[in-house]
Formats: sequence, C-alpha cells, structure tokens
Amino acid sequence: MTSRPGPFDRADFPFALRLVTEAAALAAWKWVGRSQKEAGDGAAVDAMRKALNDINVNAVVMIGEGEKDNAPLLYRGERIGSGEPEIEIAVDPIEGTTNMANGTENSMAVFALAPRGAMFDLGPSFYMDKLVLPAPAKGKVDPRWPVKQKLEALAAALNKPVSELRIFVLNRKRHHAMIKEIHDAGARTMLQENGDVAGAFMALQHGHNVDALFGTGGSPEGVITAIFARALGGEFFGRVDPQGEDEAKAVKDFGLDAGKWLSGAELVKSDDAIFVATGINSGPVCRGVSIHKGVARLHTVILMAKTGVRHDLVSHLPQA
Repeated sequence: MTSRPGPFDRADFPFALRLVTEAAALAAWKWVGRSQKEAGDGAAVDAMRKALNDINVNAVVMIGEGEKDNAPLLYRGERIGSGEPEIEIAVDPIEGTTNMANGTENSMAVFALAPRGAMFDLGPSFYMDKLVLPAPAKGKVDPRWPVKQKLEALAAALNKPVSELRIFVLNRKRHHAMIKEIHDAGARTMLQENGDVAGAFMALQHGHNVDALFGTGGSPEGVITAIFARALGGEFFGRVDPQGEDEAKAVKDFGLDAGKWLSGAELVKSDDAIFVATGINSGPVCRGVSIHKGVARLHTVILMAKTGVRHDLVSHLPQA
C-alpha cells in the first residue's frame, strides 16, 4: 500500500510560495532609494503576512523580524492561516534593508519553511555566529577551530593556497579582530555592510569568487541559510551570539548555550524544507524588480532542500 503524498509533495505547492515573496518585494520596491528603511520594511512585512493568509497555509512563525524590530506582525509564535500544510517559517521580508533604502544592489524578500516541528527554536536570539562552507569542504572544517586552522583546512579541501581564499564577512566592529586574523593568515576578505544571505549564497555557488562565510549576522538569516546550504550541497554551522546584555540574559534564560555550535541539520531537522527569494534590487541570488510601461517584472528563486533543485521563475504583474 502506498502512502498518500503530503502537501509538500504537490507539484504546485512550491510555486504558490512565490506569491509571498513577490508581494513583499513589490511593496518594498515602492520605497527603493527613498532613504526610509522603516517604511519599506513595514510595507514588506504587511504584504508578506497578507500573502501568507491568501495562500491559506497553516503557519507558525518560528523566527521573525517582528520582535527584534518592535513590529506588530511576523513575530515569533504568530500563527497565520488555517489551511494546509502545517508549516513553520523563518522570515526576512527585506534582506538588505539599508541597500533597499539607499537604492544600491542586493536586497530581496526572503522566507523559508519546513514541516511543523522541524525548526530549532532559537527563542529570543536575534544574532547568530555562522560558518558557511561549499560542498568540497563539507565535513572538513570544524567551526570551533581558530581562524587560521579553519582557513588551512578550507584551502586543503578546495585545493588552493590560503593566499587565494576569499572570505565573506560583514564589515562590523565585532568582526575587526577576526578580519585581522584572516589577513594575518594570508587570506583575503569580501567586506560588505549587510546581506549575509547573499554572502552565504556566493560562498556555496561557483563563479562568485567567495570561498566561505565567517561571522555574526541575524538569526533568521541563519536558519534560512541552513536550508539553502543543504539544497546546494554545502555545510552550515551556527551558534547564538548575543550582542548585548539584555539579549545574553534572555538567551541564557531560554536555555540556549552561546558556546555550542549547531549544524544545519540540527537547526532544520527535515529535508522537506524550502527557500524562497524574490529580488528587490539585483544581487547574486535574484534580479531586482523592474517596471516597464506599467508592468512589474519579478525574479524569484526557489530551492528545494530534499532534491537540490533550483527553480527560477519570472512574473509580469500589472501595476496601477
């Protein structure tokens, strides 16, 4: 007797998800280059939540932006919809909010989902230290090692000298000592002000001249990255990394160990996980929104963790 396919196995299900990120990307696009981060982010949050209701899933927000940004929607624990399937979601309505507001490259609407019970509960953690490795280095680098040792192991796995390695790092004060260690070891960095989802994607894909991602960024982006790292055959590690006394106390009280590294498989325990992103401004993952004669062109990428299949979808939507 064969089992009945679940909603995640329906051929149409992944493609319905594009409506969520497309709605957020279009709402955010109206604020591109207007130097108003909060207004753009709020518009994307509202649009993403409405679209989730419209496709009638049964979702619980496991990792959201609402609590961190004091927003009333898409907060951790929020329930959306009453349909099928029952899912958990990690959301980032605008990845690269500053880029969106400034009108520069690399911003997108992102969310990831998995069956109910699959996502690790990061509780009040807002920030996560991350290590993202491409497929050839899988199983060959321990996140607990010193920077120099990690670089040497990575170089050996990629069959290149340390001097040719290029590591994506967010250009933050918290990383200055690590950046110096990378340079002292002989490797190079790609320093960006934000956008570590795109940085991880570059590390996992050929052709971007990035060999790994090191350092601390947002927790939602960490879980999202764990899903597409699995789809792309690479490896993800993360540990909660509080950036202030209040967050440190909240994380400790919740029972999380800031010294413990978690694998991607621990953060998301199911292969039935999906990554979805629609470009706002063009970047290494998606092309951005473009408007021509009242029609918006949107580019969405869907990655399936189970199969590693990538879908590139283009929509043309009339605009008022």
